[in-house]
Amino acid sequence: MESILKQVADRDIQFVQLWFTDLLGSLKSIEIPSSELQHALEEGIGFDGSSIHGFARIDESDMLAIPDLSTFVVLPWDNVGRVICDIQLPGGAPYEGDPRYVLRRALERAANSDLEMVVGTELEYFYFSSNQQPIGVDVAGYFDLSPQDSAAEIRRETVAAIKDIGIPINAAHHEVAPSQQEIDLRHDTALHAADALMTCRYAVKQMAIKNGVHATFMPKPLTNQNGSGLHVHQSLITPDGANAFFDPNDTLHLSAIARKYLAGLLHYAPEIIGLCAQWVNSFKRLVPGFEAPVYVTWASRNRSNMIRIPMYEAGKEGATRIEFRAPDPACNPYLAFAVMLHAGFEGIEHDMPLPDPVERDVYGMSSQERKSAGIKMLPGSLNEAIKAMEGSELVRSALGDHIFDKFIENKRIEWNSYRAHVHEYELERYLPIL
Repeated sequence: MESILKQVADRDIQFVQLWFTDLLGSLKSIEIPSSELQHALEEGIGFDGSSIHGFARIDESDMLAIPDLSTFVVLPWDNVGRVICDIQLPGGAPYEGDPRYVLRRALERAANSDLEMVVGTELEYFYFSSNQQPIGVDVAGYFDLSPQDSAAEIRRETVAAIKDIGIPINAAHHEVAPSQQEIDLRHDTALHAADALMTCRYAVKQMAIKNGVHATFMPKPLTNQNGSGLHVHQSLITPDGANAFFDPNDTLHLSAIARKYLAGLLHYAPEIIGLCAQWVNSFKRLVPGFEAPVYVTWASRNRSNMIRIPMYEAGKEGATRIEFRAPDPACNPYLAFAVMLHAGFEGIEHDMPLPDPVERDVYGMSSQERKSAGIKMLPGSLNEAIKAMEGSELVRSALGDHIFDKFIENKRIEWNSYRAHVHEYELERYLPIL
């Protein structure tokens, strides 16, 4: 704590933000003057939980935001301090509705087996000229270089700001669709990776505003273009840092633990997809023809599959991992990482058999070929995802009753609102002829 107080004084930081995340993955913040920081670090800050989406009812609303001191940074774009909080009840017990607590509980399951989840993410998003219409700021494509990629300078400034915060970046580039970008976050332990992802999403938006554009993590903002994904690279490590997913004698260098974890993730993917792709719009991305997974399959290298095994490089055993390609960047990462980990551990603990890989282009197969191969589809809409989720014992156990019930309730409201809305497609298609 003393080092934080010294840093605040030395840099003349006037305000500090205490961050936490609500049910749907939106950042919330309590901003305090730096004169109140020591008290906040020692005792936390009280707030009304009934006003936070998915938190407590009004008759049980008193809560405390307890800073995690390890997360303190200075946000370089406005010289404001930031610390991420865990949410507690007044008596000191963790609040069951806190998404960060849900991930902590999942990590305890791994720790009981002397394992820890490691995550790296590919974060995709769009720049548009405003938040009113999806009007792009460039016409560049995959890996294009300036001057076609006119957003390159904004992306560079964003990466520099994220690195200043202390979050390592592997790479950044233009993605396939016009005005679509990607920033790849280096792997870290799952809780740190979720914190980093929340911070990066905020940084991307702030730096976009600074440059007079709008950044969005909406999964599918353009009808005839690729949507934005959040490819989640994951593995398990032992207490000495060894990669539990690596086996030098396996053809794909995957250990027995990795194969069972992969089997669990495949098995439960239809049940957890509503947390990894949680919006009505998420399922506009998960359609054939736009490089997003639709079928519950895995393979090495083949990018038409839901799960891919990245190519092994000699001497880099620690990089052996699986890449789950179905999530999108608008998910709540604490909940998404938690259900992924629980699904994987169900595979490990129940010795689930791994189906054969599908090295063919799954989209190019006929429906009969897919049926013969036993290939299943992910839910095709938020409504289907809700139905798969609400019958899932795994998801209820992973989230706890409070978040599970609140999340399902929220998503049913969203679906019913969407279902009752008349869309532009319907007007263009039916108004002239019906």
